[in-house]
Amino acid sequence: MKEHKPDLCIIGAGSAGLSLAAGAAQLGLSVVLFEAGEMGGDCLNYGCVPSKALIAAARQAQAMRDAAKFGIGAHDPRVDWDGVKAHIHSVIAAIAPNDSQTRFESLGVTVIRERARFADARTIVSQSARVRAKRMVIATGSRAVLPPVPGLGSVGALTNETIFEISELPRHLIVLGGGAIGVELGQAFARLGSHVTIVEALNALGNADREAAEIVLARLRTEGVEVLEGVRVGNAARNADGIALTLPGPSAPDSGAAGAPGRSLTGSHLLVAAGRAPNFEGLELESAGIAFDKRALTTSPTLRSTSNPDVWALGDAAGGGFTHTAGWHASVFVRNVLFKARTRADALAMPAVVYCDPELAQIGLTEKQARERHGDSVKVTRVDFHDNDRAQAQRDADGFCKLMIGKAGAILGATIVGAEAGDLIGPVALAMSSKLGVRALTGPVLPYPTRSEIWKRAAGAYFTPTLFSPATRRLVSALKRIR
Repeated sequence: MKEHKPDLCIIGAGSAGLSLAAGAAQLGLSVVLFEAGEMGGDCLNYGCVPSKALIAAARQAQAMRDAAKFGIGAHDPRVDWDGVKAHIHSVIAAIAPNDSQTRFESLGVTVIRERARFADARTIVSQSARVRAKRMVIATGSRAVLPPVPGLGSVGALTNETIFEISELPRHLIVLGGGAIGVELGQAFARLGSHVTIVEALNALGNADREAAEIVLARLRTEGVEVLEGVRVGNAARNADGIALTLPGPSAPDSGAAGAPGRSLTGSHLLVAAGRAPNFEGLELESAGIAFDKRALTTSPTLRSTSNPDVWALGDAAGGGFTHTAGWHASVFVRNVLFKARTRADALAMPAVVYCDPELAQIGLTEKQARERHGDSVKVTRVDFHDNDRAQAQRDADGFCKLMIGKAGAILGATIVGAEAGDLIGPVALAMSSKLGVRALTGPVLPYPTRSEIWKRAAGAYFTPTLFSPATRRLVSALKRIR
């Protein structure tokens, strides 16, 4: 067994682990990186990259159906599922070199493609290596979990790790879970030709601004996706027609559930997108005195373990949830540990995007959260894409931009629902991370016509009552006499 004594040992070569390994190595630290699975982790191989490639293919299919509104002959596309899968894998292959073992070894990182575990509080071991590092980082990501539905574990349910490898396009895809993953993949498969039913125990897109979520769900239903909300699943079983779920009825009174008590739902395929759990199995965290629960390691705001000071957690291991959060966590580690500049992991608001059509992007507080926390001091401005000239030219004017603004013009949050919302949220994220008020969003001169005018107009709407008030009119009347 080979002995290593690096400055830093990282378990997990996903988004967080790779970001940290690259940065630390280029700053001159000796780094050992363990990865038992695929380099790039869930995001590259089973998550962000393949799902967005699938969504892009589905968008092209939908564009063919929607062409008539531009005066172009519309028709149903012929979908070649093997060709779609080839497209997905070609996108992964194009990105993979950035995450490859070869690249990281060229940076000076020692990459060990074996499963790692803690032997004691200071030692990590694998089949061929023993590592005693000054600092150790757990960046092992997360996986989809099956909810406690009787029979679900034996029916061959799919997750994001297996859905992209199925041999045929589903005839009827049932999606268990109406969160971001369920909505994104559900709409994509519907656009590719599958009949899709989404089953959600509470509200679909329940973490989103309700008004924005309803715009997304209305589009899904228009495109033929059946969305059942407030419906719990009694059990799952295989039958001659595929996978059958029993839906005993609403999961809560007054939920507005679409499913009637006793209904049975049968599909050819079942995708489970109803939650995730961190990958801690086999790490033997107890051997290192590392405290954790089913959601994350127990850490301080700087991501340092509260029970083992030589250990940090990044990404999903720290409850991160998003790939961009994982990258931020790597930055937090570098700032705190290498540059001794104390930075909290929760110092910045994290944007979140649902990559459906229309896209739904949020950062900071929703309108409901802002009003609950700040009361009457909150001002909410809203501009519809219907009033955006570029959106009209593109015949895609569903949605709006909403800004939540607090005292002294502080930006508390933003919600954008509409085409390209994930890109449009960027300037708001920049303003919030730079502690700039809403006035900063009114300053740039933007090219016309662009969708980005939406957030500038929403910001300007905050000042409209003052700008056109009687007092301002009297001021202008007085100033006009000055030559």
